Order: sequence, then structure tokens, then C-alpha cells
Amino acid sequence: MYTPDLAPLAGSLLLSSLVALLPLVTIFVTLGVLRWKAHWAGLAALGVAMLVAAVAYGMPVDLVTLSATEGLAFGLFPIMWIVLNAIWLYELTVRSGRFEDLRLVIDAISDDPRVQAIIIAFCFGGLLEALAGFGAPVAITGVMLMAIGFTAMRAATVVLIANTAPVAFGAIAIPIITAGNLTGIPYEHIGAIIGHQTPFFAAIVPLFLVFLVDGKRGVKQLWPLALVVGLVFGISQYVSSNFISVELTDIIASLAGLAAAVIMLQFWKPEGGRDALEKMRGEREQEDSDTGPVDAGGAGVALATTPRTDVRLTPGRVVMALFPYLLVIVIFSASKLVPLLSSFLASTDLRISWPGLDGKVFTADGEIAGSTVYSFQWLSSPGTLLLITGIIVAIVYKLSLRDAADVYLKNLVKLRYSILTVASVLALAYVMNLSGQTITIGTWIAGTGAAFAFLSPILGWLGTAVTGSDTSANALFATLQQTAAEKAGLDPALLVAANTSGGVVGKMISPQNLTIAATAVGLLGQESAIFRKVIWWSLGMLLALCLLVGLQSTVLSWMIPTL
Repeated sequence: MYTPDLAPLAGSLLLSSLVALLPLVTIFVTLGVLRWKAHWAGLAALGVAMLVAAVAYGMPVDLVTLSATEGLAFGLFPIMWIVLNAIWLYELTVRSGRFEDLRLVIDAISDDPRVQAIIIAFCFGGLLEALAGFGAPVAITGVMLMAIGFTAMRAATVVLIANTAPVAFGAIAIPIITAGNLTGIPYEHIGAIIGHQTPFFAAIVPLFLVFLVDGKRGVKQLWPLALVVGLVFGISQYVSSNFISVELTDIIASLAGLAAAVIMLQFWKPEGGRDALEKMRGEREQEDSDTGPVDAGGAGVALATTPRTDVRLTPGRVVMALFPYLLVIVIFSASKLVPLLSSFLASTDLRISWPGLDGKVFTADGEIAGSTVYSFQWLSSPGTLLLITGIIVAIVYKLSLRDAADVYLKNLVKLRYSILTVASVLALAYVMNLSGQTITIGTWIAGTGAAFAFLSPILGWLGTAVTGSDTSANALFATLQQTAAEKAGLDPALLVAANTSGGVVGKMISPQNLTIAATAVGLLGQESAIFRKVIWWSLGMLLALCLLVGLQSTVLSWMIPTL
């Protein structure tokens, strides 16, 4: 039996926290400074976490090892199961030749790559986050941007930053529902508060994307469209989360943002699109000459470099090009929003008490840890739904079983290091959580009293950076935020919401998400380079969020809805 001690080293919370931070420091140093490949960074951090758990916290070695194995299993299923099938679905469209039609459909809206970044990475990516989450939007939109001509590094950076805005309400608001279940605070109230935080970021993220694609010139030429799409997305998030449905927030916001872009482009055409296209084509040719053609997610890169054709798009070809993504929306919406189907899928989940671990680990409060029960969602997992979607797409596209299986197996081999990375990072998260390292860090930060309001988003940021999941960050810190708020005389719901919003800006630097992005665009092994591109964006948005939450706890308290 093991109960974590919050301050195992000389009774000092500060000293214990500094030691507990070593696994996280290992990740950031090996990725950002030493430039290790992500799987080596993940394994090294896992080793440090296991050592800290056993030596500093006194957790029995067998429980340390079993904690790591459960986390490893969670990394394989459902996380990499989702990514594997998301990329396979995309590759089926490439093998069938239908992706070229989708490119033409996107070009029909606008052939300006800056506009395409907004439509694909921000609007469509937000819709995928709303329905699936767990890396699927980064994987799918990453290869889509590559296939229309983006350089690998630019595609990875764009999709990671675009994926910030919808994360809090992702997967039908699972992060928020999880926080509500753990704290007893109505999740609708938590969602309403988040609706007063994340829309500020959603409003400006499209401007960031335009800057990433074409610098200051792009912002100067495209700011009206970027601002309109961002504002419509943000306002829709606010309205839906406060007055319509927390669960449907990102679906409504993404569709509203996409509609705003399409409507505005009927009346206003940005300048400089051709120049941006030529610049991007030159960068892509330079990248190919420097490193060889990049293999995006296993897709045939020739698609990304073939000359644009003038083949006429018939209504039938448009429907067939959009079919996989429309099917994703239909299947995921039905699985979440149709009560009978949702209940049936949930009833198939298997709860497995992790052998040798369940019942032997307690929380710092003395309760049996619930995370030692592994949920095997063999049918309800987004990965399984994507697999079903892919099978239907293969049949409709008249791909042979041999072709579909060949694409799948090649994809599996290509993802082997990504699978190792994600499995090791989730193993790290479980070891840190069950041994008490995460709660030590959180309690230390929470000890700042009233100033904790300014610091509270940092916990969500850290939790998501480690686990790659805003849901997991809430599982780690939601109750801690609630307890710290009550002790400091702050609004518990505000700080629980801040934890979720902090996770939004931490997801882009998660080794899990970095690996998914690198794999999708063909930069496997260069996660450290992507990390250095996005870390400053993450830190900048985190600072802004800390200031916003701090002000909302004081002079801007009028912004926060009451129960």
C-alpha cells in the first residue's frame, strides 16, 4: 500500500517540489536545449520520474513500474489508436486520388495559402477538435496543409498554434465535464466562465496564423478576414458556452467561423495571394532540395508538388472529395449527441482494474486512487470511430482490401517512434501522478495565497504540457485548484476554469502533440526544432491568460457569471 507524502524531503514543500519538477525539466532541456529526438527525451524523462518516485517519494519499485505500464497502455490506446486511424483515413483519400479534388475545392474558396491556413487549420481543425480531439486535428490538418504546398515546419507550427482556440471545449467538452465531475461544480458553470476567457485568444489566433504564413505583409493584407473569422469564432464560443450548450460550443464556433470566411470572400478578396503562393512554392522547393521530398504522414508527396490543374469540378466530385470529412462529422456527432447510440457505445467500455496496482495506491487525501482503473473503450473510442469511417471511405472510394491494408501497415511502421514517444510520455504522467509528484508541485504553487489567481493557469499549462490532454490536466489539478481557491478566499469555479484555459495554451508544447505534428508532416525526429518554434507563442499566451485570470479575480470580477 502506498500513500504519497506531499513533502517527502525533509518535510520541505519547496525542496520536494524542485525535485518533483526534475522530470519536466528533463523534457524541456532535452527537447529545447540538447535537441534530442522526442522518443529519447520521453524515455529519459520517464526514467527520471521513476527514480524520483522510488528514491525521493519512497514508492515501492513494483508500484512505480506498474504505474508506468498503465500509462504506457493509455498512450497506446486510446491516444495513438486515434492518431493512427486519423492519418490512415487521410492516406486513403490520397491513395484513391480524391485528395486532389479536395485541393481544388479548397482552391475554389480561395487559392491564397494564408486563407487556406485559416480555413483548414483554424476552422476545420476546430471542428475536428470539437468532435474527436486527442491529436486527431493536428494529424489531419497537418497533412492537409502539406498536401497543398506548405513546408513541413510551417505546417507543423501553424496547426499546433491553431489547435489552441478550441481545446477547452474539445471532444464535446470532455475536459470541462471532467472538471465538473471531480469538483462537484456544475460543468455548465465552469464552461460559462471559460467562455469569458478563451474567446479572447480565439479572436487573435487567425492573425497569428497569417503572420506565420506570410509575416507582417500577410497581416497587413489579410487582417480584415483574420479578424472577422477570429471574432465570429470567439463570440460564438461565448454565446454557445453561456446560453446554448457547453458540449456544442466548438462545433457551433467552428462552423460559424467557416461560414464567416466563405461569406466574406464572396465580397472581399485579399491582395498578395499570388505572391504568398510563389513564396511558399519557393520555400517548399528549397526544403525538398535540402532534405529531399518530405513524406507527409505516408502520403504521396507528389500530390503537394504537382501543378494545379484546371479540371472542372462537378457536384459529384465535390461531394466525393468532402465525403470523408462529412462522414467524420456525422459519425462523431451521432456518437455524442444521439442518446441511444451514445449510451450503447458507453456500455461497451471495459473497466480494467490494473493488476497489482489497483487498490494499492492512495491519493494524498487518503482515498483510493481512481486512476488505477484502466478504461478500455474498444468501441466508443474516437480511434475506433475513425477506423469505421476509414473502412466506409475505402468501400465508397472502391479501394481494394489489399490497398487499404497496405496503407495501414506502412502507416503503422512509420509511426513506430511516435508510438514510443507518446507511450513514454503517458507513462511519465502516470508515474508523476500516482507517486504524488504532480500534487506536490501543484500544492507548492497553490501556497501563494491570493496571488494564486494569477498563477493558477500555470498548473493547467504544466498538466497539459506533460500529458498532452486538457482532460488529464483537469484530472490532475481541478480539485487542487478548488481547494486552494477556498483557502485563499477566491472563486473556486474561476480557478478550475483557469486550469482548463491554461491547458489550452500548453497543448502546443506537449511532447505528445509535437510528435503527432512531426509525424504528420514528415519531420519525425525534429520535434525539438518544432518545440523551439512554438514555445514562445505558448509562453506569451500563458502570460496573457495569467493576467486575465488575475484581473478577473479582482477588478474584472464582473465578467464572471454567477451560479
